[in-house]
Amino acid sequence: MKSVTFAVIIAVSVLGGRAAYASSDDAKWIAQCATDNKDEKAGPDVILKYCTCMNNKMDANETQSITQWEKTHATERTACDKEAGWK
Repeated sequence: MKSVTFAVIIAVSVLGGRAAYASSDDAKWIAQCATDNKDEKAGPDVILKYCTCMNNKMDANETQSITQWEKTHATERTACDKEAGWK
């Protein structure tokens, strides 16, 4: 239940901050990314920044999740790690 609550909080945060730009699809992917990374040693704000950055780097027609996509896009992952203040 905690992970679902966390994902909802993240999705609402994203939509609240980017309401004019974020689609419900973006919020879904970012929330899933946040859930996938919830056990990492980073705070929720860092995870949100990272997931949002990765989502923004992906093509709008991408069908992979952020977690899948990041495995084959090391340059983007490194840039988002730095932008989010992670690692």
